[in-house]
Amino acid sequence: MKKGWKITLMILGGLVFLLLIGPFLVPIPPLDNTQDPQALADSDSRFIEINQLEFHYKQYGSGEPVMILLHGFGASTFSWREVMEPLSDYGTVIAYDRPAFGLTERPLSWEGSNPYTQESNIDHLSGLMDALGIDQAVLVGNSAGGTLGTAFALEHPERVRALVQVNAAIYQTRPDSPALDWLFNTPQVDRLGPLITRFLMQARGDAFLESAWHDPSRLEENPDIIDGYRQPLKVENWDRALWEHTKAAGPPDLAGRLDQVDVQTLVLAGAFDQIVPLENSLQLAQDMPDAQLTVIENCGHLPQEECPIEFMAALNQFLTSIMEENND
Repeated sequence: MKKGWKITLMILGGLVFLLLIGPFLVPIPPLDNTQDPQALADSDSRFIEINQLEFHYKQYGSGEPVMILLHGFGASTFSWREVMEPLSDYGTVIAYDRPAFGLTERPLSWEGSNPYTQESNIDHLSGLMDALGIDQAVLVGNSAGGTLGTAFALEHPERVRALVQVNAAIYQTRPDSPALDWLFNTPQVDRLGPLITRFLMQARGDAFLESAWHDPSRLEENPDIIDGYRQPLKVENWDRALWEHTKAAGPPDLAGRLDQVDVQTLVLAGAFDQIVPLENSLQLAQDMPDAQLTVIENCGHLPQEECPIEFMAALNQFLTSIMEENND
């Protein structure tokens, strides 16, 4: 009997050792072939310092209205490539990369506010508008970009001329779990976080992108699209930054405050979105006080990429109505 207890205690002790010490014994090799963000920039790339961080952005057109394009999780300015120039026919178009994405700086340590939180992202957007001399803008947000646009409109309603919610991730958020927050921030999990991030992005990243398209065969016909989404994975420290973003991405708690968003809104949805179901966009159009709904058939989570003609047709009608109202 005593021998059995000793064996049990030894097994339990071994498990505790593995849980507490094991993660620190796992080798985490450095990333290969990474580069400085500016070395990966396109010919139309621009960089600007906001809140002591170097932000990457692109700008087309001039005049009013100003439209700021907010990308979703795992995306960047690249996801707006099909519609930036067409939108510039209406005014100024700006797309930028948030911290942890694209070619924007990825800090690994900081003083003061965590730059990866939603609150900091609101401050970054406000800072960008200040630096570029923009008083008010139409915010066009895809997926998590729609979340940011909504949060910004609640915080700074005077700076939002209108909202365009493109398959906005308002109701699908990470659960509010103190236990999960604690787990993510334990030294053991925090050490393995970048390694987990590498595996998920490198092993499952293409599959996630395919799920965002209603017709993923078009990705096979256009390998440049996959390459464009992979490019940020060449930036130094992308894995640690994405892990920091994951830890900081708590629930925004926006669903109960939508009735306070008092700006004209276009809810634009792909009928076959596998990431943010169509039902969520239908609900969003009902929950926002001044919203109209457009559903694009035969389209998925990224209508600005997969269905740019239909996307532009919807925005043409919406932007024209905004401009006509301001001229009256």
